[in-house]
Amino acid sequence: MKFAADHVLLRSLLALSLSSIALAAMPPQDENRRTAAAERIEAAGELIGIGFTPQEIELMLPSARTMLRNIEALRNKPLGNEIYPAFAFSPYLPGMTRRAAQYESPRTIAASNESIERPAKLESLYFADIRTLGALVHARKVTCVELTDLFLARLHALDDQLSFVVSFCEERARATAKRLDEELVAGKDRGALHGIPYGAKDLLAARGAPTTWGAAPYREQAFDKDAHVIERLEERGAVLLCKTTLGALAMGDVWFGGTTKNPWNPKQGSSGSSAGSASAVAAGALPFAIGSETLGSIVSPSVRCGCSSLRPTFGRVARTGAMTLSWTMDKLGPIARSAQDAAIVFDAMHGSDGRDPTARDAPFVMPESIRPGDVRIGVLRGRWTESGDGSRFLAELEKLGFRIGEVELPRFPLGPMLLSIQVEGAAAFDELTRSGRDDELVRQTRDAWPNLFRAARLVPAVEYLQANRLRTELMRAFDDAFREFDVLVHPPFAGGVLGSTNLTGHPTFVAPFGSPGEGSAPPSVCFTGQLDDEARLLAVALQWQTSTSYHTKHPKL
Repeated sequence: MKFAADHVLLRSLLALSLSSIALAAMPPQDENRRTAAAERIEAAGELIGIGFTPQEIELMLPSARTMLRNIEALRNKPLGNEIYPAFAFSPYLPGMTRRAAQYESPRTIAASNESIERPAKLESLYFADIRTLGALVHARKVTCVELTDLFLARLHALDDQLSFVVSFCEERARATAKRLDEELVAGKDRGALHGIPYGAKDLLAARGAPTTWGAAPYREQAFDKDAHVIERLEERGAVLLCKTTLGALAMGDVWFGGTTKNPWNPKQGSSGSSAGSASAVAAGALPFAIGSETLGSIVSPSVRCGCSSLRPTFGRVARTGAMTLSWTMDKLGPIARSAQDAAIVFDAMHGSDGRDPTARDAPFVMPESIRPGDVRIGVLRGRWTESGDGSRFLAELEKLGFRIGEVELPRFPLGPMLLSIQVEGAAAFDELTRSGRDDELVRQTRDAWPNLFRAARLVPAVEYLQANRLRTELMRAFDDAFREFDVLVHPPFAGGVLGSTNLTGHPTFVAPFGSPGEGSAPPSVCFTGQLDDEARLLAVALQWQTSTSYHTKHPKL
């Protein structure tokens, strides 16, 4: 019966919102309609846990009419997904100290000049790292056009099985690769990514291809300008081959064309929402790809598919030209095969563009080497202290000389704060909901966007702001906790760290360790760092990966 009562209250509150015109036009002398409006306000108050007296409701009626007229006027003013609110989230609160490491001796993020020979079969390069591919290109042992054709063929060969491509950019890719070969002949070198193929999650605008956001209502949508990240990568010589799949509107691995699959187990979804990016990289169909994360959309598919990927600090990468789900939580990052590759790609894509109000410039200088004894690594108390894969991983870090100690992170109720995603997403896709086109999305379950966006209309604006005030407390608490260590290592989904650090904006690198299971990638570990401290974070992960080979394992397809 409680469900039935709640259902009535939900309908009452919806009726209060959706009957705005009728209520606004209601003659004061119409007592029947006045009583009905008062009852709706009373029911709405019960739903949100606030009781109003009859006198208070009487005073509220004229204000409610005015508010509803204003809401109607607001709805009559179209707002595109690209329009930002008049406020910008920053992971830095007043008084916070920037504790990112500063390095004077940088690791070269440039083309490799190592001696290398052309392989007998180019197919042996499917799982090669960016440095190896770059060395072949710069030594003129393999052309940019050959690399482009090699990976396009691999994408086509596996797409029917794994469903990781929304659209191919073949004409653009071959024209770009041809120009890059000509530039090398003429002595123009764009660096480590010169001629390296990649894919972009299909929430990034790209000239000459649809940008579908993975959802049927937008399958014909196209933009005449590249997203900022694609512009940056093109400047560095990367070659865009395709738009990779994402779960509709950046949730999960189900899109309008089907379900993207895990290369380690094609009967299983790849997870998401950066589904196609992770699947294609893990399958050796792309050297790297661009993904995005609001709450796990880089980490989760990288865990499922066994990729080495970076979710940068919030605001490190300009998001202009990317679909918005949450203005205060969306982040763009590389999905790759190693910390080295993630660093090369991040070096090309980070920074502001003058259009994304949340993006900022901060140094990214990878050190030539780090002294492990200078790095404090925190381990979640009660995690990985027993026998098994976790203890082996910690032993590997200790053997390298890192200082390791247990830490305890502050605990907050994450659910109320994570309402931000639902509410901001509902605002970003307001027109989709009100037009009824959300019925075209494939998933129509209780936990899918159509239902969540509708339910978000019931979150009072006051509570949305209260949740963000609680988020401020979380950010201060995590800033205090991070004084005790430089890098936190943890299982990807342990202890609420994934949700907490997406709210605070801290960067995370996720990578495989251990042995693959039957029909699954190796288990994964996360390295979470200080704000804007991607250099130290990746340097620690790189030192560990250099001493192990977990990240070199790949599925047999």
